[in-house]
Amino acid sequence: MILITGGAGFIGANFVLDWIANGDEPVVNLDKLTYAGNLETLASLKGNPKHIFVQGDIGDSALIDRLLAEHKPRAVVNFAAESHVDRSIHGPEDFVQTNVLGTFRLLESVRGHWSALPAEQKTAFRFLHVSTDEVYGSLSKTDPAFTEENKYEPNSPYSASKAASDHLVRAWHHTYGLPVLTTNCSNNYGPFHFPEKLIPLMIVNALAGKNLPVYGDGMQVRDWLYVKDHCSAIRRVLEAGKLGETYNVGGWNEKPNIEIVNTVCALLDELRPRVDGKPYKEQITYVTDRPGHDRRYAIDARKLEAELGWKPAETFDTGIRKTVEWYLANGEWVRNVQSGAYREWVEKQYDTTKAAA
Repeated sequence: MILITGGAGFIGANFVLDWIANGDEPVVNLDKLTYAGNLETLASLKGNPKHIFVQGDIGDSALIDRLLAEHKPRAVVNFAAESHVDRSIHGPEDFVQTNVLGTFRLLESVRGHWSALPAEQKTAFRFLHVSTDEVYGSLSKTDPAFTEENKYEPNSPYSASKAASDHLVRAWHHTYGLPVLTTNCSNNYGPFHFPEKLIPLMIVNALAGKNLPVYGDGMQVRDWLYVKDHCSAIRRVLEAGKLGETYNVGGWNEKPNIEIVNTVCALLDELRPRVDGKPYKEQITYVTDRPGHDRRYAIDARKLEAELGWKPAETFDTGIRKTVEWYLANGEWVRNVQSGAYREWVEKQYDTTKAAA
């Protein structure tokens, strides 16, 4: 049995689905079900005895204590986090509450559970904390990619809150001996991605005939990681990672945002052409850049490959095609997650009245 927190979110839900598809070990899945947590993503597991879903908050110590005592998981994988930079700029307190205080309370509950385990179970236990490359800050065009040795230089309320949580996890290992592992990933994309993030937003807006909002000049560079590759990396780190270590997980796909948008448009031109025959890229609209927008992230994932033998199975070309095809085949899922609150957020954040030509 393993306990997964944040298992109804984008990456967490993909991990739960892959975990259950690839083995017999049950999962207790704890998720608060905020706007980005979606049980429809887990609909295929309905009635599956290997999946036990619990709605709750990682900051609820009494609930965590009860789940640990009742289910006695051999590992905890912590995906639970507020994770959208733009939202963190408008409302940073939620990010501190969940990512910092929530992680602290989760660590304390897990420490209490782990401390009381019999020696053999105590030795085998793992706490894996899933984090982001954004804790390292921003790179120039010529800087080498982030390694695990890079110092932390977070630039947004989101990345600062994740950096804080990473530091807590490290401290609980060095102070208390808690057997922890940390992964820092690059930008994920793939099925079940909430359509406020770049790739699903472009697909959804394009199909709806709306503007495709691109921040600034669109030349911000990110490393793109297909979500199922990320899931396989986490499974490998959980299986064989060295205690107390951090492993960077990347897709070796550095691309500027505007190239991503153009690629999505070209795939849609091929797979779902506009009725008027015009290219989707005509819908691209440049909007005012967000405050403090980091220029470039890039992950050096050589440590994970050298020590644990992991590397991504998908190239960007194969992964982005699978992603666009999934969204085209799952319109009902997309429609169901686009609540009024979501629409209001997108209209506020990507105000095309501010557009630059």
